[in-house]
Amino acid sequence: MARVAGVDIPDNKRVEIALRRIHGVGPTAATRIASQAGITGNPKVREVPDDQLARVREIIDHDYIVEGDLRREVNDNIRRLIDIGAYRGLRHRRGLPVHGQRTKTNARTKRSGRRTVAGKRRVMKK
Repeated sequence: MARVAGVDIPDNKRVEIALRRIHGVGPTAATRIASQAGITGNPKVREVPDDQLARVREIIDHDYIVEGDLRREVNDNIRRLIDIGAYRGLRHRRGLPVHGQRTKTNARTKRSGRRTVAGKRRVMKK
């Protein structure tokens, strides 16, 4: 396994797919990184020469905020919203959807699991 930005990327996957294992690198960034490193044809990671992998490491270290630094930055931004008392901060604090989604229905993953509502029992007639 190749190690890029502190993450082991799988050898048996294509480069653009394997780079997405790094937190902060999505599909567009992975394609851009591969083209900047001079990797053409989207080969598997094990087929890429070591000098090109070193170039990928260099590009990610120099141009992108990834992994721990990105997680810290996102958490700091959320903490700041909570501290200043912004509406978005209150939604984060309460564990509710932040971006204006409805909560009367459909907010199950953000709120809690499904709650069953007790209904009337049907009586069977003979």
